[in-house]
Amino acid sequence: MTSKTGASCNVSQSSIVIHARRAASEAVVVSKKLLHSIGKAAWITGTTFLILAMPLIIEMDHNQLLTEIELQNTSLLGIAPTPK
Repeated sequence: MTSKTGASCNVSQSSIVIHARRAASEAVVVSKKLLHSIGKAAWITGTTFLILAMPLIIEMDHNQLLTEIELQNTSLLGIAPTPK
């Protein structure tokens, strides 16, 4: 039993294991930083879209609705629609 314990102790303290643990630890740190950066970029992109693109989309939808109402009214009145 002591030989297994001693052998496993030597393996856990070998330079390969130490380097592997350090590399894994650094990979975790880099991954966390990357996820944080991606989150910030997603937040900036999302809020920019809401501030800039949504009003444009709403206005285009509003204009389309007005055009449809105008066409409906002219067809009810029997007046030929004028092209714009």
